[in-house]
Amino acid sequence: MIDLTINEEQLKRTVQRARERNIIIPTFEQMKNPDLIPDRIKEELKSIGLWDVHPRNLFRITWKNEPVPFGGGFDGVNYMEIPSQLTGVPTRIIQLIGKWFPTGSHKVGATFGVLVPRLVTGQFDPTYHKAVWPSTGNYCRGGAYDAALLACESIAILPEGMSRERFEWLSNIAGEVIATPGTESNVKEIFDKCWELKRERGDEVFIFNQFEEFGNYLWHYDVTGHAMEEVLEKELRKGDEFRGVALTTGSAGTIGCGDYLKQVFPTSKVAAGEAWQCPTLLLNGFGAHRIEGIGDKHVPWIHNVKNTDLVIDLDDEATMHLIRLFNEPVGREYLVKQGVPEDFVNKLDLLGISGVANLLMTIKMAKWYELGDQDVLITVATDSMELYGSRIKEMREQYGEYTEQDAASDYHQYLLGQTTDHMQELTYWDRKRIHNLKYYTWVEQQGKTYEEIQAQWYDRDYWTSMQKQLPEINRLIEQFNEMTGLLKE
Repeated sequence: MIDLTINEEQLKRTVQRARERNIIIPTFEQMKNPDLIPDRIKEELKSIGLWDVHPRNLFRITWKNEPVPFGGGFDGVNYMEIPSQLTGVPTRIIQLIGKWFPTGSHKVGATFGVLVPRLVTGQFDPTYHKAVWPSTGNYCRGGAYDAALLACESIAILPEGMSRERFEWLSNIAGEVIATPGTESNVKEIFDKCWELKRERGDEVFIFNQFEEFGNYLWHYDVTGHAMEEVLEKELRKGDEFRGVALTTGSAGTIGCGDYLKQVFPTSKVAAGEAWQCPTLLLNGFGAHRIEGIGDKHVPWIHNVKNTDLVIDLDDEATMHLIRLFNEPVGREYLVKQGVPEDFVNKLDLLGISGVANLLMTIKMAKWYELGDQDVLITVATDSMELYGSRIKEMREQYGEYTEQDAASDYHQYLLGQTTDHMQELTYWDRKRIHNLKYYTWVEQQGKTYEEIQAQWYDRDYWTSMQKQLPEINRLIEQFNEMTGLLKE
């Protein structure tokens, strides 16, 4: 359960800060359905840019933003269907697009989910606490951004090997940016830095660890899950069947939408992905990789492993070569020659590195289950290539100019040539083996209890009880807004 205990004294100071900074907080219901947002706020948004550090952009934490950089309103869920000419499988694959969130990534939703319940209960006091965002990239960007909108000071922690764009942007938003050793897989080093901050600065720092914060899970369960349901209701044709969702695990927040989808579509599957270079779920393995956006070498505390059906490992070489195929002019020209619709090819920059990985997961999942043209899979593109331009430049320097021969090789090897290697369909005992890996990170190192790790597995109400807290969280947000009085003015 998410702690919703009220701290009255700190809540008074938080309400006063919100009143002074003109902060109104949206509910989860408004993020799912922007029609519920007051008209006066929609009017204000017409003069605000999508990435502007403005408190009204809290209301743009939704999958339904109009896909424009400035002054947009709200429309349906942002998504696209991936043509079979690209995937090489007949299966219908649908991908939600995260670019049209503030900061260009849906991680602003995950960070909203962990910070706002602490604010509206008074547990986090923005006049005293600093929000610490440990991450391998987009999560600390989303946390620093949401904190700025909510008048909170923040500290971003991420590995030194992450993209230059991440560090440059964070330097203008976060109060402090800390680079830890390593790259995408070096999550423990991030955790160690959090403990160091706690020892040095005491209760002044408030750690929002995405791998253990259930607000991350709950936001995706509710907001992303409902967005996917709406897309499927719109796209499923007569005779079509929704077969499942495929997502790289990362913090295991996004994969929480699979719990919702299974409640709506009980026969659907949930596939969890990772890099073959770091096969933690598949082989209890370790290593380093280049799929930015998915940290590994541990199983996140908030991953409901018991609800996971399939593990898919991906070669990071595939994702890195495909971002060139998708974004180099020669690559795009080649795809059009292969029959991929040109209007779709021109949208391929909507997929960042982890978005490409998620697409490859769905292709492997379709081949594993031998799915046909009436079967539907869904996934997400967390962010876009807007955040990875430096990676394209680095690959040009490493491999030289991209040629049509390179494009042909990448297309046939990494798309049409995807196989069902490095995959496992999970039995009960396979799931328990993965769940048990949580013990070494979370009980031995991070202070979780033996009783709770057992409850995650054996208590059938563990996850659903948390889901039932959503109405209470919405009520607390509404109550907070009433206390500030800003909606009435």
